[in-house]
Amino acid sequence: MFENRPGRDAEVVFVGRSNVGKSTLMRELTGHSFETGGKPGVTRQPNHFDWASEDFMLTDLPGFGFMSGVEEDRRERIKTDIVEYIEENAERVLVGVLVVDGKSVIDIIDRHSGEDEIPHDVEMFYFLREVGIPVVVAVNKMDKVDDEDERLNDLCDRLGLHPPWKQWQDTIAPISAKRGNIDALNEAVKTHLHEQKRDDLFKFFS
Repeated sequence: MFENRPGRDAEVVFVGRSNVGKSTLMRELTGHSFETGGKPGVTRQPNHFDWASEDFMLTDLPGFGFMSGVEEDRRERIKTDIVEYIEENAERVLVGVLVVDGKSVIDIIDRHSGEDEIPHDVEMFYFLREVGIPVVVAVNKMDKVDDEDERLNDLCDRLGLHPPWKQWQDTIAPISAKRGNIDALNEAVKTHLHEQKRDDLFKFFS
């Protein structure tokens, strides 16, 4: 189980598969760079960014799903830890950001959509909603996608949201973290902060 959570009463959590660019996104959001492992699954504990004087932090949870060189039981353990962390802290989590790779997310979801199999990304999306956390899906690496609207509509479809995606701009945020293009994510997060009367936190997403 994850330990040493800072005693902050409000947080925004970031979840996603390994290698979707979460670390790059965190660096873009916080201006802090930190060790990212060269190989997937290196982040095994949450990274908490509690540098602000406010009673608030950003939490980057470890990547879940397939990781080369990591045994399945270890992967399952990480996923269980993530779920337990979110359940335990749900009341403090203002927004959950699910980061996906815009280039491969549809293929990955479709590959894992069997009769008794729910793809991790879809499962995480619904899990966050079930525990009462507003979700923003940060669709990263969109600079590598040619047919942006079609790809985002397909993603909405897989998540059970009716396309077109543009009616879900508080939920679907196309970004390219590497290029510093994260405005759509910032705007979506601010929509949810505003609904929870936390405009005081806007400066972290500007």
